[in-house]
Amino acid sequence: MTILAAIFDFDDTIVPDSTTEFLDSHNVNSNDFWLKDVKSLTDSGWDPTLAYLKTFLGLIGETKPLGQLSDAQLREFGQTLDSKCYPGLPQIFEDLKNTVKKYRDIDIEFYIISGGLQSIIEGSKIIHDNFSGVYGCQLAGDEENGVLRYIKRAITFTEKTRYLFEINKGVTPGAVKTKPYLVNLDKSYEQRRIKFSNMIYVGDGLTDIPCFTLIMKGPSGYPEERGTAFAVFDPKKTNGRRSAKQALQDFLKPNRVVSAHKPDYTPDSELGSFIRAAVGIRCSEINLRQELATT
Repeated sequence: MTILAAIFDFDDTIVPDSTTEFLDSHNVNSNDFWLKDVKSLTDSGWDPTLAYLKTFLGLIGETKPLGQLSDAQLREFGQTLDSKCYPGLPQIFEDLKNTVKKYRDIDIEFYIISGGLQSIIEGSKIIHDNFSGVYGCQLAGDEENGVLRYIKRAITFTEKTRYLFEINKGVTPGAVKTKPYLVNLDKSYEQRRIKFSNMIYVGDGLTDIPCFTLIMKGPSGYPEERGTAFAVFDPKKTNGRRSAKQALQDFLKPNRVVSAHKPDYTPDSELGSFIRAAVGIRCSEINLRQELATT
């Protein structure tokens, strides 16, 4: 059985930024959060992901805006995001499953790799029902489901590529909870569960560029293992930091992605039709190679 993997970022790819949505729901000024508080840390040398997680934790407390926040509350909020998914979701997941059923010995799985909060993402029923694995930032308390006080896992730019290799090698999210170094175990090309050439990556931001590059160029030493990457691009959401033209060039000029599109996954949209076509084409290539191998 050949497995394809469709891998998505979450924030501004599946739904509008979930951390911003959460802050807004608690009457926290999200513009000040990102453009003032987080920016002041990144300007002083903080990693952007750690800067936002530290600032977020600073809002938790008995007398603070987010109160005595727990993971359970984050998951509960995540349930509200299903109604905010971009057009064509979750329909595209069922469509892609139906596409691969037309081909012999091929299946498809879906994954999230995000710098957002994993507990919010996992609260979504759409994610729970369709995705084989979710990799996101994690916070922790002094006891299970206690008040969140610490950064447990931060997924920064190149850290995202680690999870591509976990998917590639067949290392499950459950396995690395107690054995975090499993991804470093050597596996031959033939032993790897999902080839990079069988991956499709969809993301929206500069934090996805290491994944775009790895997918589009293939891992070192395996240039034939090139997958497909699409950028989700909304010119209305450049946050004043870059012009729409600059943001688009960040993706297309260095050939980091095949193309960039607005977040619309319906069958007749550019992004939705291209992802469906990419899966169908890859399935045809796999079956053709299987036929040639037996003749």
